[in-house]
Amino acid sequence: MNGLIMGIKGFLSFMSAPLIGALSDVWGRKFFLLITVFFTCSPIPLMTINTWWFFAMISISGVFAVTFSVVFAYVADVTEESDRCLAYGQVSATFAASMVISPALGAYLLNMYGEAVVVALATAIAVLDVFFILVAVPESLPEKIRPSSWGAPISWEQADPFASLKKVRKDPTILMLCVTVFLSYLPEAGQYSCIFVYLKLVMGFSVVMVAIFIAVIGILSVCAQLILGFLMRVLGPKKTIMVGLFLEMLQLMWYGLGSQTWMMWAAGLLASISSITYPAISAFVSMHTDADKQGLVQGMVTGMRGLCNGLGPAMFGVIFYLFHVDLNEVSSPAPAIPGANVSSHTPDVHWRHADQVCHLPSYLLILITSNF
Repeated sequence: MNGLIMGIKGFLSFMSAPLIGALSDVWGRKFFLLITVFFTCSPIPLMTINTWWFFAMISISGVFAVTFSVVFAYVADVTEESDRCLAYGQVSATFAASMVISPALGAYLLNMYGEAVVVALATAIAVLDVFFILVAVPESLPEKIRPSSWGAPISWEQADPFASLKKVRKDPTILMLCVTVFLSYLPEAGQYSCIFVYLKLVMGFSVVMVAIFIAVIGILSVCAQLILGFLMRVLGPKKTIMVGLFLEMLQLMWYGLGSQTWMMWAAGLLASISSITYPAISAFVSMHTDADKQGLVQGMVTGMRGLCNGLGPAMFGVIFYLFHVDLNEVSSPAPAIPGANVSSHTPDVHWRHADQVCHLPSYLLILITSNF
């Protein structure tokens, strides 16, 4: 069910991101920032009301799950080109920080007060976020670019996602960057969907170790985003992107070939630094785009990420199936990895045609097919 929802949400995001970006280039950023945040958060209160309505709403919310493209277009409107890399890094760092704080805070509140309190607090924060945008966030799109009324015409050719993708063929730089986003984020999206289960069931990580792993990698990602502007100034946009892609390749390979706990931590360090790739690409795209097309190109990049969010987990599922991996937790007297901490109920992984754990999961195969 989760894979189906992610697939639907990713496909809808791919279809809608260029459309919403193009509309924000005509009618302004604030309204679309408001509706993307609202619909992204709208499934939260349904978690405790009705499960099926929650699944339906989270699938539909994929149409508006393009907040990043609107935010990056907003940043492009209000910053000079020389300061844009630093600003994109700060936005990405804020997002990474939220990914560190929210799981830890949610787990603590869940243990202390129960699920209802967690959902209520998340809903209240979402409402506060929408209210903050409505009251405190000004419109960023300059009046000389934005029509004076909402009745301004916009052609379907401008808003059609496939027509938008055809347009970038005229600009080989934007086209290659979109392809880069697709090929780089496809394995990452699949990795994110199963890495923590893999660490627990194959590498023998405990629940506490997984939580610490998430926190450490998140904090390191925040630090990496904060130095993005410095890297862009020293190395230049293209070399910064290449560094991020190279580190991503290394961390995928390391996860695929690693057989010890310390190797997973080292791969996590590389993964946190490689998180500079997406904001670096977004900044580079912004620098090579006219002011009246910022929303469109950022929407295209976000759409590619959305498509990968749907295809990546599905692709990893197929690869795991081909390698006969069954990630089901069972009790076992022996650790899954030689040298791992022994416990009375250590998670294990069943392999149909092998008695020992194979340390060549889908990361390596997808690395070969995507990054090369």
